[in-house]
Amino acid sequence: YPNLEFELYLNALDTMAQDVEEGLPPERYPLRVVQTLNRYLYEDLRFCGNTDNYYDPRNSFLNEVIDRRTGIPITLAVIYLEVAKRIDFPMIGIGMPGHFLVRPNFADAGIFIDVFNRGEILFPEDCQDKLKQLYGRVIELTPEVIPPVNSRQILARMLTNLKMIYLTRQEQLKALAAIERILLLFPDSPLELRDRGLLYYQLQRRTLAMQDLESYLDRLPMAEDAPVIIQLLNQLKRGLF
Repeated sequence: YPNLEFELYLNALDTMAQDVEEGLPPERYPLRVVQTLNRYLYEDLRFCGNTDNYYDPRNSFLNEVIDRRTGIPITLAVIYLEVAKRIDFPMIGIGMPGHFLVRPNFADAGIFIDVFNRGEILFPEDCQDKLKQLYGRVIELTPEVIPPVNSRQILARMLTNLKMIYLTRQEQLKALAAIERILLLFPDSPLELRDRGLLYYQLQRRTLAMQDLESYLDRLPMAEDAPVIIQLLNQLKRGLF
C-alpha cells in the first residue's frame, strides 16, 4: 500500500472512540464499558471475524480490516485495543495458544474478550475449557500459558501470519518482505534468520543465504534442523543450488 493515507485510518479510529464515548454510561464499570464497545463495534459497525476466508492476507492489514469490517483475531484485537485506549480504558492483548484475546488491564479484572466472536465475554473457566479442548487435559491459567502481549509482539505476530500465508502461496518476495520487517523488530531472532536464509536460497541469492544460515547456526548450533542446514551450506559453498 505505497499510497496509503495513514491519517485517514487514524481518524477513523478517533471517530470510533468518540462515538463509543458518547454511548458510555455515567458509571464506567469495566463490564459496562466492554458491553458498550461490543455493541458499537459488532452491532453498529458490524465488525466480525472472517470465518469464510480466514487466510486472506487482507485480514492482516488494518486498513483493509477497517474498510471491510472483518479480520482475524489479532487485527480485530488491535482495533479494539486502540478504541479502548482512546477512551482511557486500559486493555491489553492476551496471546492465548491458537487464538488471541483482550482483557481490561486491571488487577483481578476476571474477564477476557474474544474479539473474533463478536466480543464474547469469557471468564477464566471458559478459557480453561478452550485450552482443555486444545490440549486434551486441564491447563492452569498461568502468565506463561496466556501471556500479556505488548505492541511490538503484536506487530511481529501479525507479520508472522502474513509470512506463513505468503509461504503457503509460494509468494517468496512477499514472504521475504514480512521477514525483513520482523527482523526490524527482533534483529537477533534465529528462526527468522533461518527462514530468510532459506528464502534467499530459493531466490538464488547465494551470499545472503550463506550469511543468514551461518548466523542461525551460530545462535542455535544444536538446533534439531542443524544437520540439514549444514548440508545446505555445504551445497552453497560448492556452488550447488
